[in-house]
Amino acid sequence: MSDLTTSPEIIANRPALECLVERLNREALLAFDLEADSMHHYTEKVCLIQVSTSVESVLIDPLAFSDLSPLGPVLASSTIRKVFHGADYDIRSLHRDFALEVNNLFDTMIACQFLGEKEFGLAAVLKKRFGAELDKKYQRADWSKRPLESEMIAYAVTDTTLLIDLYRQLKSELEERGRLAWVEEECALLSRVRMVDRENLPLFIRFKGASRLDPRTLAVLEELLQFRDEKARLRDVPPFKIVLNETLRELAERKPRNVAELQGIAGLSERLAERHGREILAAVSKGTALAESELPRFPERRRDKRDRGAEDRLQRLKLWREKTAKKLGIDPGVLANNTLLETLADLAPTDEAALETIAGMKMWQRREFGTELLALLG
Repeated sequence: MSDLTTSPEIIANRPALECLVERLNREALLAFDLEADSMHHYTEKVCLIQVSTSVESVLIDPLAFSDLSPLGPVLASSTIRKVFHGADYDIRSLHRDFALEVNNLFDTMIACQFLGEKEFGLAAVLKKRFGAELDKKYQRADWSKRPLESEMIAYAVTDTTLLIDLYRQLKSELEERGRLAWVEEECALLSRVRMVDRENLPLFIRFKGASRLDPRTLAVLEELLQFRDEKARLRDVPPFKIVLNETLRELAERKPRNVAELQGIAGLSERLAERHGREILAAVSKGTALAESELPRFPERRRDKRDRGAEDRLQRLKLWREKTAKKLGIDPGVLANNTLLETLADLAPTDEAALETIAGMKMWQRREFGTELLALLG
């Protein structure tokens, strides 16, 4: 067995992985974390998997494997609890890269939110509860490089060594407040999240602030995004390393027609203009020349006008949420999101059976607050 924090075993072949799985299958509680290379490559991938038990920490090198199927039964087991912190990206990535599913998940970040922690990032939580300092130096490192530096290995192991102790603390506090079942339901739902396939969608759909742009500017932005995406793919770098989003937005809004008009655009250095100026101007020109009938439009979320009764119900629900969240010591959004409140206000369920049909409403919300909500909606 390797020490928890120094010179951990690095699993890089099938026999070693199978041996590790044998040991992990005897555990009731495991802590996991992942490291990826999204800051360094066009197509991101999982580059390291950290796992800790109460007696050892081990690193799995997924780049050394064609598949990680031996790990599947451990992650899918309903009897072994898997502890992650901020598991959303990890769950999606494990399924995307290796078709691995995680059951019996416990997310310590969600637990912190349901306990009313104001700072729930892992570094802040571990510092507050254990006085541990997490070195953020390697947070954005290129984890695809081999061999891994000794400092990177130490950083990676630190992320999971305290997660089991953290889990035990949080579980106890949640039990005391009667909220453990709330968190477990949230974690069960989280374990089913998957990466969204956006392959056939225009790139501007994922561009922050695009919904506020007019159709002509959207057309120019899409051409610029397509140009950047192709360059990033060819160079195997993230798109932001070609041109920053802020620069693309300004280019789309100003629609420069020649090299002279490229001057003064934020983030467009002289070197960048020399390297990509012609292609940028070509993209702008293509978007500008698009026929009016072919201009893209950001998909609008259809909202029927809410009648006075529904609006009154919504205001009552929001007031209830503020008061209840304050009483519980948690963020209002953790108690109930806006979409749920709007759905309740619009559909106005009148009994428990109707509450069960409300999309997005959790069992813990119905069980704990169903009676109060029905009274507000009546």
